[in-house]
Amino acid sequence: MTLHTLSSGSQGNCLLLSDGGTHILVDAGISTRRIKADLAQLKLSMDELDGILITHEHTDHISGLATLIKHHHIPLYASPGTARQLAYRLAGVEPLLRPRDPGTEFCIGSCRVTAFATSHDAAQSMDYRIDGSGSVGILTDTGYVTPEAEEVLPGVGMLVLESNHDVDRLRSGPYPYPLKQRVLGSQGHLSNEDAAAFAARMAACGTGCIVLAHLSKENNTPQLAYDAVDRALRAGGAQVRLYVAPRDELSPAYETEGTPCRR
Repeated sequence: MTLHTLSSGSQGNCLLLSDGGTHILVDAGISTRRIKADLAQLKLSMDELDGILITHEHTDHISGLATLIKHHHIPLYASPGTARQLAYRLAGVEPLLRPRDPGTEFCIGSCRVTAFATSHDAAQSMDYRIDGSGSVGILTDTGYVTPEAEEVLPGVGMLVLESNHDVDRLRSGPYPYPLKQRVLGSQGHLSNEDAAAFAARMAACGTGCIVLAHLSKENNTPQLAYDAVDRALRAGGAQVRLYVAPRDELSPAYETEGTPCRR
């Protein structure tokens, strides 16, 4: 399985997962033009997408959908709560919606997808584990690592993991106090230290590749995030390929290999 991030951060989020002839987007928080251009670099077209997994309805995850659904009839998978928000906001989206409850499994092409609940200030946020020729877990936009994530994600070959902010940088930074409290709260975002602790637990369960994602431009840097997680991995003696997703450009290919492992 191969993963590319097209954009990762508070300005927009979108990633592509490929497993042979199956191609899945996770979120569409950038323009359709950008998505098409990045797919073209990978020798793919919009017509080759088998589905789009939506984590939640915040603008940085769905801003490209309004234009996309006018021209491309790609199934959209989301929680019932998120699906209702999309139906309210986007004209013509309802025929494309495929609501799925957290905790359920479903198939898209060659991949088996497991949805699980996260904790974010959205209608009904959730993330995903995708199993095909390898296995990928996605955990972003959550104030803490939920019990559902702890249950579903161990054993994935690759993990896309939020490392949103450095706590000291956030507290001393320019955000208004209510926004700081939102980010730090139980329905906010994972800090570098949160990511480091979970990365170490995942490495102990066999995860061999971790991609840090959704870094705050104002309250983090790629180096701060990398160093925090790298320290935790080294302390545990883990041999893990560690990357930081680019903020606003197509990433290199991240590969996961081997037979998927279920807990």
